[in-house]
Amino acid sequence: MNKYLLPIASSFLFFLMSCSNSNQNNNAMNTTDSTENKDFKFLTEQFGDVKILRYQVPDFEQLSLNQKEYIYYLSEAALWGRDITFDQNFKYNLVVRRTLEEIYRKYNGDRNSESFKNFLVYMKRVWFSNGIHHHYSTEKLPTGFSKEYLAELINNSSEAKFPIQKNETKEDFINKISEIICNPETYKKRVFQDSSTDLITNSSNNFYEGVSQEEVEKYYSTINQPDTNHPFSIGINSKVVKENGKVTEQIWKKDGMYGKAIEKIVYYLELAKNVEENDKQKAYIDKLVSYYNTGDLKTWDEYNILWAEDTESLVDFVNGFIEVYGDPLGRKATWESVVNFKNLEATKRTKIISDNAQWFEDNSPVDDRFKKKEVKGVSAKVITVVALGGDCYPSTPIGINLPNADWIRKEHGSKSVTMENITYAYDQASLGNGSLEEFAYSPEEIELAKKYGPLAGNIHTDLHECLGHGSGQLLEGVSTEAMKNYHSTLEESRADLFALYYMMDPKMVELGLFTTLDFAKAEYSSYIRNGLMVQLARVDLGKDIEQAHMRNRQLIAKWCLEKGAKDSVIVKKIRDGKTYFVITDYLKLRTLFGELLKEMQRIKSTGDYDAGKNIVEKYGVKVDLELHKEIKERYAKLNLAPYGGFINPKLTLVKEGEVVKDVIIEYPDDFIKQMLEYSDNYSVLPDIN
Repeated sequence: MNKYLLPIASSFLFFLMSCSNSNQNNNAMNTTDSTENKDFKFLTEQFGDVKILRYQVPDFEQLSLNQKEYIYYLSEAALWGRDITFDQNFKYNLVVRRTLEEIYRKYNGDRNSESFKNFLVYMKRVWFSNGIHHHYSTEKLPTGFSKEYLAELINNSSEAKFPIQKNETKEDFINKISEIICNPETYKKRVFQDSSTDLITNSSNNFYEGVSQEEVEKYYSTINQPDTNHPFSIGINSKVVKENGKVTEQIWKKDGMYGKAIEKIVYYLELAKNVEENDKQKAYIDKLVSYYNTGDLKTWDEYNILWAEDTESLVDFVNGFIEVYGDPLGRKATWESVVNFKNLEATKRTKIISDNAQWFEDNSPVDDRFKKKEVKGVSAKVITVVALGGDCYPSTPIGINLPNADWIRKEHGSKSVTMENITYAYDQASLGNGSLEEFAYSPEEIELAKKYGPLAGNIHTDLHECLGHGSGQLLEGVSTEAMKNYHSTLEESRADLFALYYMMDPKMVELGLFTTLDFAKAEYSSYIRNGLMVQLARVDLGKDIEQAHMRNRQLIAKWCLEKGAKDSVIVKKIRDGKTYFVITDYLKLRTLFGELLKEMQRIKSTGDYDAGKNIVEKYGVKVDLELHKEIKERYAKLNLAPYGGFINPKLTLVKEGEVVKDVIIEYPDDFIKQMLEYSDNYSVLPDIN
């Protein structure tokens, strides 16, 4: 999310776990003892195109009682935002979810039929995606069953309490829900990307209703910033609608839209405030509560400043309307939460990076006009995640950099984190799955990946989040919204390129981050392999790439393949009918990364929309059909799921009377059970909002 600072920035960097990284053994993580993992089941099940994992929380028992209680309340606040995310993704998602869950509980028919098995897979995919659209591609999920079968399921669930609306008959309800779920031609995409037509009316998210893109853009163009040097993220916390023929906003706040859920979030934030570690935490929780109560964006900025400046607390959290990937205009933010505490040992490496932020900025290959003369407040840490919520659950990022507002970053700094117990869980769950051996060209490349890949991947994330998003500056008068619907792809590309360029710098060895630049070679090979091939397993055959991070990775890899063709920097090789891409000169590839970084920073700093659009469309969107078919076939033979997400640990408060004695952590392994528990215990919003 270091995107716009008005709408939001896109610096929570959903640098999601790539397919290629998921096959490496993270032997670099030193917070989880191998004996502790011997009997721990990281992978619990696989369905559709996803796998369900668990993650451990090392050292939780070593926290003080006060810290554990603080984490407990923050985790409860994280769980209460689930309904909000479902509803933001699509107006009828809560109706769909509640219908599916009632069928699951009450259906009296044959539960062993293929149709019912398909129903179960669909229900779990809806849970995983927080709605009826794929969490990554944003396309409508296929059902695997017919309208007629859905009607049978509903009619044979005699004791079910379906979300039938006032003045709606059961027959009307069945017709409506069947159309919503089973017709592939309605509500086709949650986030529509084709800028040649109306992005708002063609998108199925619940950020806008009854308005066109032209009307929305005109509405926001009339809102003046009170201070152009410190602009608010206008529109970040509202739905745009038309009332009595006039465009207006419904604000997400305690006494506004989503108020019942926000009231619960505030309740647990208030409890957390009473057991905070220090006064800084109390101060910014107060601000966050005030923001939720009022919806005031000035208060939101004040909260972010206080939060960003707290670099001392062990326990930390993200909670709010933060990332704008779900809005084609890059303005509306989806609700999310992550609760965590600092991994003190692993944070030593990120401290080295943040302490040297000015050196990295000064030595960047970008034009001096676009460099920050003084880098302020860059802090970085490695964290242990305890709870995921909203848009970060079940699928989660592996790195975060916040706040998103460029001016806050520039004047007050930002916090960057690498979620190492999450990456560790991915790696442990995918040991020996065969992906690396299938797509790496040589034994030497495989050995590099196994020996150096895990730590190299984590440091790439460190650099991407800590320095990449926070690097550079806009020229005076350039809007952070200048890139419009291409912003996310361009921003993720810029941050990735910053990390890739410095991975091969001797400074990495000098600082003690690497012992050898073979770490960089492992990451370069992984990145090119994934960007040109492996990630295509996630895309339906014949489709364009839609998701910002996937576009970013292909853009970089394809640009370097083309620009390095004269010197054969990356060579396409065919062996036994299989395609591979092999790096022949890592130093020349680093030079190419630097050249592209220079151009990406120029595009952002000058607000060159046309250049940004052209480079994304040329390199990041289109896929070679024959290669796509080949990769899909090769990946399918491995019987792997290209996406992963998590079951949360369960925290239980142990009390004697009113006195808290302990917080117990457990590791559930039943995805369905956790989803039903969350729906039973953390759901207060109306069916339709």
